[in-house]
Amino acid sequence: MLSLPDTDLIQIAVVAFNQISPFHLSVPSVVFGEALQGEPVFALKVCSADNDLCLTTSAGYSLVLQYDLQPLKQAQIIIVPSWRNPNERPPEALLAALNKAYQRGATIVGLCLGAYVLAEAGLLTGRKATTHWAYADDFSVRYPEVQLNADILYVEYQGIMTSAGTAAGIDCCLQMLRQQLGADRANRVARRLVVPPHRQGGQRQYIDRPLPTNAQDNRLNALLAWVRSDLSAEYSIDYLANKALMSRRTFTRHFRAATGTTFGNWLLHQRLGLCQQLLERTDQPIESIASHAGFGSVVSMRQHFRQVFGVSPTVWRQTFRV
Repeated sequence: MLSLPDTDLIQIAVVAFNQISPFHLSVPSVVFGEALQGEPVFALKVCSADNDLCLTTSAGYSLVLQYDLQPLKQAQIIIVPSWRNPNERPPEALLAALNKAYQRGATIVGLCLGAYVLAEAGLLTGRKATTHWAYADDFSVRYPEVQLNADILYVEYQGIMTSAGTAAGIDCCLQMLRQQLGADRANRVARRLVVPPHRQGGQRQYIDRPLPTNAQDNRLNALLAWVRSDLSAEYSIDYLANKALMSRRTFTRHFRAATGTTFGNWLLHQRLGLCQQLLERTDQPIESIASHAGFGSVVSMRQHFRQVFGVSPTVWRQTFRV
């Protein structure tokens, strides 16, 4: 495998601590490290937030680390994958390091209960954030100045990202990977991890029935696959409800229960995802891509693309062309 000096790689610091959950620690490690086989892009360093390089885990075994908080001084991305106890204030040295890193332009990420650490550092004051839904009430009471939305998977706001618990941390890390390397490589990593390539940040954390359990849901599942097969066509809720043998009200209810969002929002992100792929993998002109993805005009595609991804389709192509 090609070996590059650390200075040529994107520096990522992951904060570990005593009694850390091995799963939470593994999420950024596997997304930014192991899953990019043969594609060295990131220099990932796991750092101890405690005054010891030998840490305990919640699984009953120990970890021996190489780094204290020193790498946080140079890292472009700093990830706090969780926190051991919402009632415990994190070490002052960690809070100070996070503030200094943010002030110099680093992206700061709090996965799951890592949002508590960012809030204690004052980084979420007046900003949008999320955390594990089960801790939403407690978080809101502790940090009323934070614009908490506990119904979503992850949120990015002014250089800070927070996510819900467990699997949402993977979604959040894949979103960061998508921003750094483009949709194509992020999708390849998702395939290696056998997870969905892109779950929207605004999707609900907790869905009562995420999997088809009856004939109506099976029809809905097949219908969504059919829509994805031809995103250039126009679709109305009434037409799709009729095709699924449901009333409009039943279709709308089942769709939100299955996806956590509205049909219009789901369809928009399916179309934008197709635009990403075509921009990265083909030489098709923007006009052709807009038509193929079902946007009524190039102007509409550009507006939605810039609103969601922060750049124009042309800049995305120049950055992530395969």
